[in-house]
Amino acid sequence: MKPDLYRLCVASLALFLGLAGMPALAEAPAGKEWQVSSFVLDNGMEVVVIPDRRAPIATHMVWYKVGSADEPPGKSGIAHFFEHLMFKGTRNHAAGEFDRAVAEIGGNNNAFTSYDYTAYFEMVPADALERMMAFEADRMRNLLLTEEVIATERDVVLEERRSRVDNDPSALLDEEVSATLWQNQPYRIPVIGWMQEMEQLNRADAQAFYDRYYTPNNAVLVVAGDVEAEAVKAMAERTYGKIARGPDLPPRLRPVEPEQNTRRTVTLTDGRVSVPSFSAQWVVPSYSTAKPGEAEALDLLAEILGGGTRSRLYQELVVKQGIAASAGASYSGTMLDDTSFAVYGAPRGDASLEDVEQAVAKEVARIASDGVTADELEKAKKRFVRATIFARDRQSGMANIFGSTLATGGTVQDLQEWPDRIAKVTPEQVKAAAARYLLPSRSTTGYLLPQAKGGN
Repeated sequence: MKPDLYRLCVASLALFLGLAGMPALAEAPAGKEWQVSSFVLDNGMEVVVIPDRRAPIATHMVWYKVGSADEPPGKSGIAHFFEHLMFKGTRNHAAGEFDRAVAEIGGNNNAFTSYDYTAYFEMVPADALERMMAFEADRMRNLLLTEEVIATERDVVLEERRSRVDNDPSALLDEEVSATLWQNQPYRIPVIGWMQEMEQLNRADAQAFYDRYYTPNNAVLVVAGDVEAEAVKAMAERTYGKIARGPDLPPRLRPVEPEQNTRRTVTLTDGRVSVPSFSAQWVVPSYSTAKPGEAEALDLLAEILGGGTRSRLYQELVVKQGIAASAGASYSGTMLDDTSFAVYGAPRGDASLEDVEQAVAKEVARIASDGVTADELEKAKKRFVRATIFARDRQSGMANIFGSTLATGGTVQDLQEWPDRIAKVTPEQVKAAAARYLLPSRSTTGYLLPQAKGGN
C-alpha cells in the first residue's frame, strides 16, 4: 500500500461517489464510446466495461464487497490492514514486483478501504491491461501471509493511525462524533480501527479474512478506457476466470439503528486548534435503503442548502452576513445501509461559533417549514450536473461510480435511470426530507474548540 492511502477518508469518498459521480451519466455523449457493457464470469465475478477512446489508457479496478463494517467484533481495522497485505508477495511474484511493473510503464496504482468495500486500481497504457489483470488475479488467491509480513505491516498501520488520526484533532473528533451518531450500526467504528484492537491483529485473523472475502464471486471488476468489451471479456476469462468460485456468502445483514430521540453533543478542546468549528449530523436513508425518491431529494437538499457558492448557507452566512469563513452541507448517499446528512460551519472575524451554528440551524428550519421554490430546485439540479461533469471526464471517476454502486447493492440499470429520477424530484419532496430527517432534537453535533488562553 502507498503511504498516502488513508487520506482517502470515507466521508469525502462517499460524497464524491454518491454526489459527484452519478449526474455525469446524464451528460455523457450518446456515441459508442460511452456504451457500458456488463456480464458475469462463470465463477461469479461481475464485470463492467466503460469504453473511452480519448486516450490510449485504461483504468482497471477490482472492488471487493467487504469493508470495515463487515469486520468480526473485536477485529476492527482488519479490512484496512488486509488492504496493506495485498501489496506483499505471492507464490508467483515477489513483494514489490507488481508496483515496479506498473511504474516501469508509466502507470500508477493504489487502493482504498471504506465501510462497505475495498478497491484496488491501476491506471496504465491500454495494451498493459491483461498484465494488470494477471497480477490482480494472482493476488486474489496466492498471497504469502507469513508471520514476518504480518508483524511488519501491523506496525505500519499502527503508525498510520498515530500520524493520521491520533495527531489530528479534527480526525479524533470525527471518530468520536461517528461513535456517538451511530448507536448500533458498525459505521460507528473507524475504518482504520481502534488502536487496542489493531495491536492484536494476527496472521490467523488475516488468513480467515482472506479466505472468506477475497473470492471472485465477492468481487466486481470495472474497466474504463480505450478497450473493447469483447476483448476485456476474453482477457478476464483468461485471468480471473481461472480462479475457482468461493463459498457463497450470506446476505450482508448488519445491526439496525434504533430510533434516535435525543440530541447529543461531542466537544474536543485542543491547543492545536486555531479556529473553532462545528458540524451537525443526522442518520438518514442512503440510496440502498431509501423509499423511492427520498435519496434523490436528500441529494438535492444538500446541494440547495450547502452544496457550493450558490447554496443558501454560503450566500447567507459567508456573503450576506459575513459571519462564516465556511459553511456547507453534505449527503453521503452511496452506502450499503443508512447514512448521514451533515451541516457544518466555522466563524469569521468577530463572529462566534454560536452565531454561525444558530444561523445554520435557521436555514435548515426555513427549508423544513417553507420548502424551496421550483426555480431554486431547477437551478440546483443544473448546478448539480455541471459540478459533476469532471467525473465523466476522468476514467477513474466513471470507474468509481460504477464500482461503488455495484459494491453496495446497486446495478448498472440504477445508474442509467438515476438522471431521470433526479429530474423528477419536486419541491415538496425536498421540503419533506428536511422536515422529516433534519430535526434538531435528533442531531449529533461535534464542536472543535481552541484551548482557552491559560488553560491546560
